Amino acid sequence: MQKYILFTGGLLLLCTWYACKPEIKETGAKLKYFDLKEFFKTDSARLVKLNLNIKKTVTHNGESETKTVKIANWGQEFGLFTSSDINKPAWKDSYAVTENADSLVYKAKFPELKTREIVINKSNGKVTQLYILNNIHNLLYTTTEKLLYVPGEYYLIEKDQKVKVMGGNNYLIKGEF
Repeated sequence: MQKYILFTGGLLLLCTWYACKPEIKETGAKLKYFDLKEFFKTDSARLVKLNLNIKKTVTHNGESETKTVKIANWGQEFGLFTSSDINKPAWKDSYAVTENADSLVYKAKFPELKTREIVINKSNGKVTQLYILNNIHNLLYTTTEKLLYVPGEYYLIEKDQKVKVMGGNNYLIKGEF
């Protein structure tokens, strides 16, 4: 019993230490990959200032609804994009990088990584299109997310989810500026 208590205490201490580790940016370390979080934080602030009406279409399993809306929280709207950030210290060598004058491509080297691919197209150093492919596969479900953002034009979130017991769901969200 005493060994169990010591083991549990040690595990709790280890978890607490890990949870208190600062993000890589807080340590002052240089990011290895494109900074998705900073890109969307900056663009969210720009969009808040513009206060645009967005034509937003939401489709679930083939049934669509379109509305013109104002997005109050762009950070939340771009949540799937920012959660695809690959700048975790443990992943520093987990992506193959292909870079040329107008594009930057990251491809996952290991099948267990959620973010499989990021493609960033640029013109004159400015992002013109950003595509992310995410895939989650486990015993209970499989989810594929295709995220596309073309600044100033539209964003697209396509999600296909198959749950073993419950079947499948398809979602498509498109916001047009």
